[in-house]
Amino acid sequence: MTQSKQLTGRFYDLKIEEEFIEIITKKGFDILTPIQHQVIPGALQGKDVVGIAQTGTGKTLAFGIPMIQRIATHRGQGLILVPTRELALQIERALKDIAPVGLRSAVVIGGISQGPQVKALRHNPHVVIATPGRLVDLMDQGVYALNQVNIITLDEADRMLDVGFLPQIKRILQTAPKERQTMLFSATMPKSISLLASAFMKLPLRIEIAPQGTLAENIEQELFVVTKNNKMRLLGSLLQQYQDGKTLIFSRTKYGAKRIAHDIRNMNHTATEIHSNRSQAQRKAALEGFAKGEFRVMVATDIAARGIDVKDISLVINFDLPKGSEDYVHRIGRTGRAGRSGKAISFVTPSEKASVRKIEKLIRKSLPVLSLPSLPAEKEALPHIKRSHNLKRKFFQQGRGRQNRHRSRSRNHGTRSFRARS
Repeated sequence: MTQSKQLTGRFYDLKIEEEFIEIITKKGFDILTPIQHQVIPGALQGKDVVGIAQTGTGKTLAFGIPMIQRIATHRGQGLILVPTRELALQIERALKDIAPVGLRSAVVIGGISQGPQVKALRHNPHVVIATPGRLVDLMDQGVYALNQVNIITLDEADRMLDVGFLPQIKRILQTAPKERQTMLFSATMPKSISLLASAFMKLPLRIEIAPQGTLAENIEQELFVVTKNNKMRLLGSLLQQYQDGKTLIFSRTKYGAKRIAHDIRNMNHTATEIHSNRSQAQRKAALEGFAKGEFRVMVATDIAARGIDVKDISLVINFDLPKGSEDYVHRIGRTGRAGRSGKAISFVTPSEKASVRKIEKLIRKSLPVLSLPSLPAEKEALPHIKRSHNLKRKFFQQGRGRQNRHRSRSRNHGTRSFRARS
């Protein structure tokens, strides 16, 4: 069964327990989002659900409220699978914010020591929020078993498959008790997700809030056609032009993100970076600093596209286009949130026209191409770089000098020997 009407209402209209309603109301939640209005009633009845909705539509409460309420009533344990560490921590904060006192949770993610996570699992948490890789690792070690799990939610399922978690997800779903409730949420619905749902879910209620590629209407989108060598100069011009609010910049690679952040700091802007080469502590500090305004700019790889919970990002810049057109939707969905207006600007090289057409086909909209602004002059190399180049040039000049002297001595030595022999 598929539902797609944009219905809404209030939390107290649904069969949510009074204790929950009081907490939710105190937190400022009153009006349901469309995904919440359509998912919560069926989920509270224990039905399997497939929800197709973009990031930032209120999915966490849509599956979180039914999960916590059903666990309180029927016991057992809830398991939430997510693609990234940042999203796992974000969901834990959101659930603790609306749950009754006493909710025990455990976050199981890679990149940090498993010791505290093992300790949390031994305290029999009500909800486990995990990335599939680390969870399967702890299952193999005999640290964690799925025998108490009676509700499983897969959040950002398409992204989990994109990063290669399909084998681990299948293993978890095959190992978990058959008598359970399963909910799956995804921004897109590729064939692999459909096959997963048909294999591991029982007559799921399919809820589609918006067609694939749907973006918030309050996001203004633009692109510049620019050569690779001029991207940094264009970025410098835009950072000068858009100085109000936070700016999120996406790079395709972690090495590119590091270089871009370094160059932005040399432009005298406060900037941080988040990518897989940074430790969990560094990534957490970067996100918190960006959210609090300590850094005006954050440079990220796609690892952050679905795990950033910062409401006031005014500008998203795609320094590099993403590998997949779906990731374009997730990237620019970081701006224009909570009713605010937002702007998304993409840098496109002349050879990337086909990628732009794919994006336009997905979002069902043509992207306006703007003329390049006057770009700042290329700056001279920084003093320490100039010194290193000078030393390098001096070294090679000295080397050539030694070689020339050596050749000269050899020629002279050879001439003397020949004369001596003659």
